[in-house]
Amino acid sequence: MKMKVNPKGGKLHRLFRIMRKIFIYTDGGSRGNPGPAAMGVVFCNEKSEVFKKYSEFLGEKTNNEAEYEGVIFALEKFKALFGKKLSAMSEIEIRSDSELLIKQLNGEYKILEPKIQILFLRVWNLRLDFKKVKFKLISRKNNKEADGLVNEALDNQTKNQSLF
Repeated sequence: MKMKVNPKGGKLHRLFRIMRKIFIYTDGGSRGNPGPAAMGVVFCNEKSEVFKKYSEFLGEKTNNEAEYEGVIFALEKFKALFGKKLSAMSEIEIRSDSELLIKQLNGEYKILEPKIQILFLRVWNLRLDFKKVKFKLISRKNNKEADGLVNEALDNQTKNQSLF
């Protein structure tokens, strides 16, 4: 099925027109467990070219909660950027270095923690808005950019708190 995109739809819509698959690198982390937490998300095209980056301080969370929040943010942000119609035609590959996250999302590990069960259901429901969502485990060395965004958000939060 050929998709028409409004040429006045903006740079992201034109970019989407030439891409078939989007790779999204996610990471989450906390300093302490639980402790101050943040997530980082990097959107790439098929040529591994970065076209969007995000980081956000999440407040007091566990590391696993922060990892899930990164995936939720990524899927919600994709829908906000490209809209529901383009999302429904999109193949997304979420890449993370969190073995627990990826194996839970792929149904290989049970989810025992109630807070994580709720986050899992949010991801599960969000993925229904896409043609295909794949969850892939990658090494930490291949997730440095998303990890850097997590640390940047945590460092900025610490700096801002020390100003008061």
